[in-house]
Amino acid sequence: MTQPTPTTQQERLLSVNIEDGVALPGSAPGSTIIPLFLDRENGVWVLYGRFEPGTRLPTHFHTGVVHFYTTKGEWHYVEYPEDVQRAGSYLFEPGGSVHTFCVPEDAEQAAEGFMVVFGANINFIDDKFVGIRDAGFIEDAILESARKAGLPVPRYIRPKGGAEFTRG
Repeated sequence: MTQPTPTTQQERLLSVNIEDGVALPGSAPGSTIIPLFLDRENGVWVLYGRFEPGTRLPTHFHTGVVHFYTTKGEWHYVEYPEDVQRAGSYLFEPGGSVHTFCVPEDAEQAAEGFMVVFGANINFIDDKFVGIRDAGFIEDAILESARKAGLPVPRYIRPKGGAEFTRG
């Protein structure tokens, strides 16, 4: 077999580094995110998050799977206090699961991690629906946050996308 001809030409690799990213406000006080990849059409979002001690995110239902790799600190889900995620932990979350992310108040440092999310988070506070977060919502919030702070548009990877006909 001969080597295939590339069907997608690239002049450079699509690569971003969290050290070059701008941390923007996350979904809860004490949290910040750096966008890495946002794909509205396929519902995929990749973020690097930082969560200060005492941070608690809204309870959320996952419509798709999540991969979360913890790089610093520790955190757990309120529903699973015995399953503490520490630096080096990889967590797979199946679609249809419900969790409440929490960094203990007495944590010695912020928890940080890299997440790959498929679909949306349906968020609840005190069992009441408060909103949906998906790639499009996150992208809009990131762009608005950067604009309000007078920051340039963050650098992240975004598929060109766009629905169109293949022929007239």
